[in-house]
Amino acid sequence: MSLSSSLAMWLRSVPTKSAMITICGRPNAGKSTLTNALVGEKVAIVSPKPQTTRNRITAIVNHRDTQFALLDTPGFHKPKTRLGDYMVSVVRESVADVDCVLLMVEPVASVGPQEEALIERIKQSGVPAILLINKIDTVDKARLLEVMAIYSAAHDFDAILPISAKTGDGLDELLNELEKYAVEGPHLFPDDMITDQPERQICAELVREKLLKCLDKEIPHGTAVEVTKFSERENGIIDLEVTIFCEKDSHKGIIIGKKGALLKKIGELARLDIEAFMGTKVNLQTWVKVKENWRDSMASLRNFGFTEQ
Repeated sequence: MSLSSSLAMWLRSVPTKSAMITICGRPNAGKSTLTNALVGEKVAIVSPKPQTTRNRITAIVNHRDTQFALLDTPGFHKPKTRLGDYMVSVVRESVADVDCVLLMVEPVASVGPQEEALIERIKQSGVPAILLINKIDTVDKARLLEVMAIYSAAHDFDAILPISAKTGDGLDELLNELEKYAVEGPHLFPDDMITDQPERQICAELVREKLLKCLDKEIPHGTAVEVTKFSERENGIIDLEVTIFCEKDSHKGIIIGKKGALLKKIGELARLDIEAFMGTKVNLQTWVKVKENWRDSMASLRNFGFTEQ
């Protein structure tokens, strides 16, 4: 028997393990940045603006013989719309029936109301929890120790890990720690899968990311993106048509820009990311329509995919 055959047989004999892990925290704590860093590819959009993530995203990470299904959740906040209510409910539901919860916080020496509410939810669910103190590249050791002490008093976490999702510091230690919560059994997803999101949804989210990048104030938060056409030509080029919905006529004019300049910029930036993700050329066409107060319309929320998970 050859060495390669022996190795293959040994690998098949090694038991596989899986774990469902929820990542939660306040807006802009770095949850999606962490998700992308662990996966090694961009599966969740990121923005310095709050409430970028609107739905729960499942990302798949294979680490040695263990597969982690990471549930990247919206930022926990005080909702002002029905969309906000939905986002908060997604977080609450995700902090239960999983193998471990990662509560991600910034290195601030106080427990804020969002963190208090999430800690209370963790206690109610009885799920093991790890505290991740993110952005350690921005503080000194003395401040970090102070933050660790304050959160240690707030809850009996299984572990407290300082990390930087941006630089990658502490991520290997995090994966090693998470292996403790894995259960022996078959992997939950194919080993070559990195997310459960359909390609159409990822394309729509990449367009919305550019809206967040290019627009100011409240306007990008009132936008939704819908893919109306997704087809592949024989030569591999993808024809993609998307409609951007906003809540006011005045917002539509701002999104389009003078002589269509801003909409063109948004489309060009989105196309580059979509091509990188799809691995092929993309012909992207964009339109803008007004749908007033869609964030408070249950029918509109359902149409845009914001339904109970």
